[in-house]
Amino acid sequence: MAKYKIAWMPGDGVGNDVMDAAKIVLDAMNFDAEYVPADIGWEFWCKEGDPLPQRTIDILKQTDCALFGAITSKPRDEAHEELDPELKDKGLVYFSPIVKLRQLFNLHTNLRPCKAFPGNPLNYRDDIDLVVFRENTEGMYGGVEWFPLPEKVYDAMCDNPKMIHWKEKGLENVALSTRIMSKQGCESICRQAFNYAKTHGRKSVTLCEKPNVLRETGGLMTRVFRDVAKDFPGVEAWEANIDAICMWLIKNPQDYDVLVAENMFGDIVSDLCAGLVGGLGFASAANIGDEYAVFEPTHGSAPKYDGQHVVNPTAMLLTVKLMFDWLKEDEMAAKLENAIATVIKEGTVGTYDVKGRDNNPDSTLEVAEEVVRKL
Repeated sequence: MAKYKIAWMPGDGVGNDVMDAAKIVLDAMNFDAEYVPADIGWEFWCKEGDPLPQRTIDILKQTDCALFGAITSKPRDEAHEELDPELKDKGLVYFSPIVKLRQLFNLHTNLRPCKAFPGNPLNYRDDIDLVVFRENTEGMYGGVEWFPLPEKVYDAMCDNPKMIHWKEKGLENVALSTRIMSKQGCESICRQAFNYAKTHGRKSVTLCEKPNVLRETGGLMTRVFRDVAKDFPGVEAWEANIDAICMWLIKNPQDYDVLVAENMFGDIVSDLCAGLVGGLGFASAANIGDEYAVFEPTHGSAPKYDGQHVVNPTAMLLTVKLMFDWLKEDEMAAKLENAIATVIKEGTVGTYDVKGRDNNPDSTLEVAEEVVRKL
């Protein structure tokens, strides 16, 4: 029997392509695992009205962790239009399956390393080595929102005099998205960030927030951050407004080590960090809970490239490395990262984003095969 059971979720678009690349590398490394196929993504929303079927949730409960490729996601009205005609009158509302996964399995921590590998022509600088900790289940992405604004929701908030202005506009014209944060959620992500900094010899943790405007939610996060920092006297605790940190990361990215943020701010700042080290083709992520984890590259599904095997698989391969880390397969993790770094440094094999479209770029699978040769 295999040592591990891994839920295998390519999703759609280029998710299939990069997962093909991952399988080439995993097989070459003789990783002792059984890969259990699981349905997720746009196809299942369109034909079943559920992008995360219950059968997939059941599979995940029987596995050690999951590898995930990418999914297509669209706004509510567009999602409804693409439903099978027989499903359109059933009141179905699209909800992001990856957000649902994070909440169902309490995958509270989103870990996103952004490291500049020497030789990458897309690096902003070669001395960037950032890690973003993003709270993964609360905040602006909690999924509690309405349009139009229900009367009972409006009435519940009427003790705030600012609400009268929305009534005047007509509640049928008002959309509301909430930013709900708990002290427990804030403490968990801050403590994860400080623990990581301490364990990995990082000098600082920087909170990315906006407490001067988002006084209650941002204020809560800031207070908790300061309290947690007291337990880690060897790690410097820095604070920055989310807009300011976006500027400072462009000016002086080498000054930062670990960044921590709520859900939406973490999503934004991690994409900026990815841009500093070559783009989303190099950006991996781990959704980590107390008992389960889902590993994914942070790029989207890019449906126009589906099946063409032209996109960069490096983010997916670095995601596999994160899975090895979580499974305590430290030797495999180091071996894979070294192979990836060697391919990047040599620069002879790369996809179009690295080599340019006019310089005979290599395919997704050719990059994976080159990594295998370096193993």
